[in-house]
Amino acid sequence: MIDRLSRRDFIQKAILAGTALPALELGGRGLPELHAAKRKSPNEKLNLAIIGVAAKGEHNLDNVVSENIIVLCDIDAARLGKAAARFPSAKTYDDYRRVFDHNDLDGVVISTPDHMHALPTAQAIRQGLAVYCEKPLTHTVLEARAIRELTAKHKVVTQMGTQIHAGSNYRRVVEIIQAGAIGPVNRVHVWQGSIVPACQRATQGEVPEGVSYDLWLGTAPYRPFHPSHFHFQWRWWWDFGGGVLADMACHYVDLPFWALGLKYPTKVACVRSEKGPDVGADGKPARRDNDPPTKMQVEYHFPARGQQPPVHLTWYHGGWQPEGAEMYEKSSAVLFEGTEGRLLADYGTNKLFMQQGKEARAAKPTIPDSTGHWKEWIDAVKTGGPTTCNFEYGGTLTETALLGNVSHRAGNKPLEWDGEKLKVTNEPGANQFLTKEYRKGWELSREG
Repeated sequence: MIDRLSRRDFIQKAILAGTALPALELGGRGLPELHAAKRKSPNEKLNLAIIGVAAKGEHNLDNVVSENIIVLCDIDAARLGKAAARFPSAKTYDDYRRVFDHNDLDGVVISTPDHMHALPTAQAIRQGLAVYCEKPLTHTVLEARAIRELTAKHKVVTQMGTQIHAGSNYRRVVEIIQAGAIGPVNRVHVWQGSIVPACQRATQGEVPEGVSYDLWLGTAPYRPFHPSHFHFQWRWWWDFGGGVLADMACHYVDLPFWALGLKYPTKVACVRSEKGPDVGADGKPARRDNDPPTKMQVEYHFPARGQQPPVHLTWYHGGWQPEGAEMYEKSSAVLFEGTEGRLLADYGTNKLFMQQGKEARAAKPTIPDSTGHWKEWIDAVKTGGPTTCNFEYGGTLTETALLGNVSHRAGNKPLEWDGEKLKVTNEPGANQFLTKEYRKGWELSREG
């Protein structure tokens, strides 16, 4: 049986939460001292709530089953029922707000669509709970900054779900780059081969039985139900996701971000974008109403960091690649270009291409292998220790990725970005795309 939030309780919570966007303290922070879960030792199990229990949510759930799963939440009764059968003692809800009525929680795992990341994340942080949230951390740039600042204030343990960050190969690549094996790096190419399916904008549709559609819409403006913007397909609409760039950049740009110590870009420009052919997954003609482009090329310029030179990073997706990339035979990859050579990497491999007469400097192991992306978070919740994709790092990475969409939505205009002041300085009209219009009753509160 799924419990629903009463209208009276909803109104009370809405009044307490406020209705405006968060007030943003500007400027970055270092890693805060973190709070371990109360009454927990490393040998005790955590009490966890899971918001979003299927697809990626099920994958995340599978990786925290070592702990006590005491609350399950999903807007789809069929998906929720399947998860509840595995954890019969867990309370079940279709409304994420009911999760926070529980005062015995230690942490929350959030695997909702992008447009509903920020609200439950913010509420969990305000209640002092540890949070594991899928990438991208938020739906908008302003939300990412708000969550970063909220996390710094409450000092809870956090982890963004960029699972490949825990892989051994990423660590080896970071060691090679930071050892100077290819010399100072000033150029990076990142390409990702995902193909966006053709989706339709609905004018009418029938909500499937057992789906709490209004709760699924959440912050988004109302539109009639249609499978073309529901499970998984929500990624291809600005109301709910951010296309391939939002979906995949936090995985691939993570590698140069980490290896080169990047933070705020100073210039961002979507220099070309294209909608794909109107062909469905079955190869037959299909109407394509998708918002995000099927193909994009985005230029990011980062300033010098200490002795490291400025970095020009180019993102490509939808089949576009840098000139000459066919020689690498990779549909998705990261290419670092240094003064003495190049390094090509993907999730599981890396290969050096040195200039004639140059030899790669040996890279000493400096980064311990991860205990596992989810276990890092679990252990940190119990001990107050660090995580490697905390919301300060993950939020900054998310902001950077989403700025490419801001440039595109502003008309593919080159943007000059002031990361400390959180604004576009040369095209004021682009700043509207740093945020979104929230549906009444679903605004992100400014209360910290």
